[in-house]
Amino acid sequence: MSLDDRKLEVLRAIVEDYVETQEPVGSKSLVERHQLGVSPATVRNDMAVLEEEGYIRQPHTSAGRVPTDAGYRLFVDRLSKVKPLTPAERRAIERFLIGAVDLDDVVHRTVRLLAQLTRQVAVVQYPSLARSSVRHLELVPISTTRLMLVMITDTGRVEQRLVELPAPVPADDVTDLRRRVNEKLAGQKLADTPPLVQGLVDECGPDTRGTMTCLASVLLETLVERSEERLALAGTANLTRGGVLDFQGTLRPVLEALEEEVILLKLIGEVEPSTTRVRIGDENQIDNLRSASVVSTGYGPGTTIVGGLGVLGPTRMDYPGTIATVRAVARYVGDLLAQN
Repeated sequence: MSLDDRKLEVLRAIVEDYVETQEPVGSKSLVERHQLGVSPATVRNDMAVLEEEGYIRQPHTSAGRVPTDAGYRLFVDRLSKVKPLTPAERRAIERFLIGAVDLDDVVHRTVRLLAQLTRQVAVVQYPSLARSSVRHLELVPISTTRLMLVMITDTGRVEQRLVELPAPVPADDVTDLRRRVNEKLAGQKLADTPPLVQGLVDECGPDTRGTMTCLASVLLETLVERSEERLALAGTANLTRGGVLDFQGTLRPVLEALEEEVILLKLIGEVEPSTTRVRIGDENQIDNLRSASVVSTGYGPGTTIVGGLGVLGPTRMDYPGTIATVRAVARYVGDLLAQN
């Protein structure tokens, strides 16, 4: 082992011990617990260098050392190997998710599963309308002058709207409207629909233009202008499992951040395909989360990303296990959406 490799190995041991024990780590315990192949004096020297370079620090209450944000980052980038899930864990994920009956059930099962497996706070974004396509549009007559518009996306998300019509519309005309809107819009990305909806109005004769104009207005609101995104959250109580050094002694800023959906969407909603993002401590742009780490990834059918999911917890986190779990759950959810 070169000196640099040895120091990395000492850092790995410090991170693993601190994550497991919640106690600052001393050189004596490192030598006893790990086969480092060097004397306690050499380990102490390596720890001094690691501390000087900013990868570990000494809490004022203890002679041991704990990793810094920079130490965790080096561990994630250079040292951690993603733990493969056991066959039992994979079967548990599959069985838990396969019983879902609709999209709401998928999302709520997913967020509970993530919280249970990682023992962190789990956040799952519902499939984003901005990234979805129209699967089907249904028009249900409520009365002769009122319709219920039901939009079903390719991710299983359902949106409903009432359409107030300017004049009574016969049932046969409703059937014709349903056929025309589905021929024009089914299979299209929601972001691409505005000119198609306008085309529906332009193609109408004078006798149906008023009805189609009202329908088009509600269609545009449903397909494009509905900008809010939905989230599911679970496992907040897991934040209390840690030691006194987690979250710099107070949970309040983290809990306040968890109440803001805009913050949570920023954390997990901005994802690229096939990437798992790990943000540690000060890497979080949100001040209230500077004592936390976030592991997130995108999910969706095939290579299409329709939403994000992830977990939030203290920087003292089992990164290899958490990364593996987040990736695996995202993959299963994507497969489930593809099948349905």
